[in-house]
Amino acid sequence: MAKDETLINGQIRFDEVRCISDSGEQLGIMSARDAQLLAREQGLDLVCISPNAKPPVCKIVEYGKYRYQLEKKQKEARKKQKQVEVKEIKLSTQIAQNDINYKVKHAREFFESGKHVKFRVYLRGREMQNPAGGFEMLKRVCAMVSDIAHADKEAKIEGKYASILMIPNNKGKAT
Repeated sequence: MAKDETLINGQIRFDEVRCISDSGEQLGIMSARDAQLLAREQGLDLVCISPNAKPPVCKIVEYGKYRYQLEKKQKEARKKQKQVEVKEIKLSTQIAQNDINYKVKHAREFFESGKHVKFRVYLRGREMQNPAGGFEMLKRVCAMVSDIAHADKEAKIEGKYASILMIPNNKGKAT
């Protein structure tokens, strides 16, 4: 876990700070020393919540409670993020049609479950100098799944592979 870099109490070394009370009331601009004394009188901590502002913003709060609320907000933000899973299907330029059909069948299952699929065609030896065969294979596969998915970007060469990322169409999915 990352080290906490929040400035509290004696660590705050600014000349002037904008001070906010525990209830959210603006106390105005004052010296950091006066703000620390004010916090100590109330039995709370002075926490720098925005050190890059001019002047820096500090709040008088209980530090443990402040940390708890901050972690709670971060956890909630992580929950709302959407994770996209990318499945990879490898092909070659010499693959038989029934093998292509089998791999396309699996790709369709992935698209129906909302996953993205990356098709990769392995280019061997002299196929690297003329990757047209790899791109042709990708075009064939894309045509077979065009009713359920679309290409995110154009096909490209990545090392020894010609690849394309396909994304499911949103027509069939209820969100």
